[in-house]
Amino acid sequence: MRWPGGCFADEYHWRDGVGPKRRTGINASWGGVPEPNSFGTDEFYGFIERIGADAYISGNVGSAAPNELSDWLGYITAKPGTSLGDERAANGHREPWQVAIVGIGNELWGCGGNMRPEYAADETARYATFARSANGPMLKLAVGPSEGDTNWTDVMMRQAGRTVDGISLHYYTVPGGWEKKSPATGFGEREWAETLSLTLRMDKLIADHSAVMDKHDPKRTKILAVDEWGSWYAETKGQPTLWQQNSLRDAVLAAANLNIFAKHAERVKISAIAQMVNVLQAMLLTDGPTMVRTPTYWTYWLYRPWQDATVLPVDVQASTYEAHGFSMPSISASAVRGKDGGTYISLVNLDPRRALPLHLPGMRARTVTGQILTAGSIDAHNDVRTPDAVKPAPFTTARVDGEGFG
Repeated sequence: MRWPGGCFADEYHWRDGVGPKRRTGINASWGGVPEPNSFGTDEFYGFIERIGADAYISGNVGSAAPNELSDWLGYITAKPGTSLGDERAANGHREPWQVAIVGIGNELWGCGGNMRPEYAADETARYATFARSANGPMLKLAVGPSEGDTNWTDVMMRQAGRTVDGISLHYYTVPGGWEKKSPATGFGEREWAETLSLTLRMDKLIADHSAVMDKHDPKRTKILAVDEWGSWYAETKGQPTLWQQNSLRDAVLAAANLNIFAKHAERVKISAIAQMVNVLQAMLLTDGPTMVRTPTYWTYWLYRPWQDATVLPVDVQASTYEAHGFSMPSISASAVRGKDGGTYISLVNLDPRRALPLHLPGMRARTVTGQILTAGSIDAHNDVRTPDAVKPAPFTTARVDGEGFG
């Protein structure tokens, strides 16, 4: 779980969010709304302990000195008997926590400081030097490129690569472009095809940045963390900043990206969809005390066996889906050997007009079972009135034959 997220990370000062008296500031990045800091470090660790997640801390590089990140990591990881460990204990948690990952800033090329890559790389090396955990190993991630900026990757790897364990990559799927973003619902097949065509760019982006990383890290000891991705649509009238609905299209988009990440698993060790609740391509939408699971939630639910699994090679021979000037393979796929020893295959149909017959040779199986996630319309979505409009159902038509199954 990455926190604090996005542009807010480089204006966040951790001391504003610890102790009984919290400073109320302004979230200048998103909406200009008051930020009471009622959810701070102690609350974050209480939350991730409840959901069983590791901590990914985003450090403030854009508007704070290196000692601020150093002290924050000390507050989190130092034992009592130190000033920072005693401060944490006085706030209610005697035992130190762990930090699995620390991000050295966020989007330093943009809202994190509008830095040149050379300057950002020097700053990254400086901050990473003083970012230390007193409680176990910790990965350090440098800010990587925005979309296709391979020069940023090259400079960061060359100048700061020795001080970090990897770099990040941010890429959002924005149909219509940043100035004229398309709506999240009420769209037609043109918007469907445009959105999926754009999201499939992720494959080439990862390949291009991995090739640059290979120049500096041929043994692939450094990771590429795709830690912000997902759909970004036009804002919804009457809703808070960045709130958006989530449709069947987003479930397909998420699955296609997860298949791409599996394909590049040798380099991509972390992939984190950008948001979790209400904002952008979220897992959950809330309305007062009511909570709804989105189609993207169900995609992640289906992909649970992929976590910590072994990726298996997949060779897909599929027809081409073409619509409104956009063209792409009609099938996205990935396969893994799960921790339980089972083989799991994801098949995603990007063509909204027709079902596609499939045959998978080369698989020796006694039985095959499955789940299917679909709906009656391409913009079907879940809300408080119809919370299960898009939900997995048993897939019962697959059959084993002598050559595999289909």
